[in-house]
Amino acid sequence: MGMKVRIGVGPIPTGGPEPDVGPGLAELVDELEAHHVDSVWLSDLVSNRHSADPLIGLAYAAGRTERLKLGTGVLVLPGRNPALVASQLAGLAAVAPGRVLPAFGVRPAQLADRTMFPVPEGRRGDVFEEALAVVRALLTAPVVTHHGEFFHLDEASVGPLPAKPLDLWLGGRLPVGMRRLGRLGDGWLGSFVTPEEAAVCRQQIEQAAADAGRQIEEDHYGTNLLVVPDGDDPAGVDLARLRARARRPDLDPERLVCRGWEAARDEVRRFVEVGLTKFVVRPATAVASRRHFLDQLATELLPLQT
Repeated sequence: MGMKVRIGVGPIPTGGPEPDVGPGLAELVDELEAHHVDSVWLSDLVSNRHSADPLIGLAYAAGRTERLKLGTGVLVLPGRNPALVASQLAGLAAVAPGRVLPAFGVRPAQLADRTMFPVPEGRRGDVFEEALAVVRALLTAPVVTHHGEFFHLDEASVGPLPAKPLDLWLGGRLPVGMRRLGRLGDGWLGSFVTPEEAAVCRQQIEQAAADAGRQIEEDHYGTNLLVVPDGDDPAGVDLARLRARARRPDLDPERLVCRGWEAARDEVRRFVEVGLTKFVVRPATAVASRRHFLDQLATELLPLQT
């Protein structure tokens, strides 16, 4: 099977009072379906009053759409009960078979959310790995008994089980995360990385997978892409740079923000050259109109799909 370039979209804030919930979420998923965008990816931002819980938001999106794929970008796993996460994913997959794209992260992106996902001090990575094993087991086996360090299940089950096992993608960019992904994950969704860094991450994942006797499918590598639409005001560009610098203070923010659609096309091509084929496009700042943003995306980026 060849490499399939696919372009999805994250939340598109408009700067209104409720950009990503309620009517805003309805408008977003309706427009994505109408524009034939591959997928929508909802972030796990508990303390952000403009953001819906990703699994609730995706369930809502599933009921409004027939084709749109539904991704978590990314769902924080340590601090959640993995059996309940598995049950939620099984239910979502039953409502939208073949459309659910779960991706997991180790820790919240927002500092304000850090205390909302409690795990034993210094053990977040260990909790993540065991929780991921529990999720996978419950989504693939009719009955699971598991007695680990953090989770205990006796003849547990969730259902209905997906007809085809869900691929479990992981986020991150540090070497420890890439090694973990090679051992345990099915795909990578990066963020705030350059094409050069993404190439190194893919090599680390492939090596770890080979060491574990596994193989990640060749087109199961992707990343988020920050775009400042053409004609955006200078204040929006400055805000985008500040946000990028906050996440990657070690890197020139210009390396992480695409100024205009031509720059975005070039960046997609650079990522494809190093082996990434799945993209989640996010406007770097609030836009005036979701429909206008998606009109531009459909014209400028969707033709890059293969």
